[in-house]
Amino acid sequence: MSKIALLLSPGFADWEYAFIAGTGRLYYGLDVRFFATNPGNLTSQGGLECIAPHGKDDLVSWQPDVLVVVGGLVWEQDTAPDIKPLLINQLDSDGAVAGICGGTLALARAGILDDVEHTSNSAEFLETARGYAGHNTYRNSRSAIVSDRIVTSPGPAPISFTAEVFRLAGLDRKTVDSFQTMMAAEHLNTA
Repeated sequence: MSKIALLLSPGFADWEYAFIAGTGRLYYGLDVRFFATNPGNLTSQGGLECIAPHGKDDLVSWQPDVLVVVGGLVWEQDTAPDIKPLLINQLDSDGAVAGICGGTLALARAGILDDVEHTSNSAEFLETARGYAGHNTYRNSRSAIVSDRIVTSPGPAPISFTAEVFRLAGLDRKTVDSFQTMMAAEHLNTA
């Protein structure tokens, strides 16, 4: 069973991980678990209060196949948690890393976007990440991009983001395509 770690931070974005957690575990048999930059009480952007008992050290010892950095306003601050060692360890261990919305800022600060195609909310958004040097490999995309075991996505694209995370977790193409078709059905032009 493939393992996906969802890394939450204070003020995490409720909608960015929902499809991974909600469908990955129940429908696709993935082992999806929650971790936090600092374990304890967290409140989401939508006001959900939760307890995240597992921290970064627990995440490393669990050895997930995919580490997902869920977006949130904390990543836009100069005092954002430094998770570079965690991200580098994940890639060095042949795992995959994924970041959506503000989570892409954490990837940018870690330097792992410098030489791979990637996207985010905008090029200007990533420019706010101290040390970011991936200007030449940035792609303006409304959907998630995967490159060299790294998934990046703008915040309004949780479906394509989830699909790419599922692919990297080992779900077969037919299953992932079926998921995307089901979730995008409301956007089809039926007139």
